[in-house]
Amino acid sequence: MPHPASPYLAEGPRVGIRHFTYEDGAEFTARVRESRELHRPWLFPPETAAAYTAYAGRLIEDRTKAGFLVCAKKDDGALAGYVNINNIVQGAFRSGALGYGAFAHAAGRGLMREGLDLVVGHAFGMMGLHRLEINVQPGNAASIGLARACGFRLEGYSPDMLFIDGAWRDHERWAITTEMHSRRRPR
Repeated sequence: MPHPASPYLAEGPRVGIRHFTYEDGAEFTARVRESRELHRPWLFPPETAAAYTAYAGRLIEDRTKAGFLVCAKKDDGALAGYVNINNIVQGAFRSGALGYGAFAHAAGRGLMREGLDLVVGHAFGMMGLHRLEINVQPGNAASIGLARACGFRLEGYSPDMLFIDGAWRDHERWAITTEMHSRRRPR
């Protein structure tokens, strides 16, 4: 009997990751609106159809970006969160900067850890990257916990690094390389 093709680029026991599509707008923006309390003051993902179309378009069309939706397999592929790789540089650098967010219904269930692990594996495998960095505001304990749980190491502190919610915000810099990732013990 033939095996149906998986809709995912990579999958784990509970989640799969796939690229953003324009058709995901309605579910994505609904999940964002449900998750305002979880996201603020750290994240401001698109809440309207027009904002989503512009956001997804950058992830779909710009070669220096890659966007991945984390989908809960048990929930018929419902969006659990997202992971974006921004500022992708090839050549000798072969790196990118990660940004991510969980949706409220999936928060605290370990789905984003599994999804982030899958994105990191995909970035170091199929995408050929060598280093990934996460920049996190120091007060965002959940995001720092996720970075740490996925094997990222704290590398530094950058005052006034990113302009978020009307002000320049300090960030901790967390990073992982393909060598660090390959040394991690399987969960």
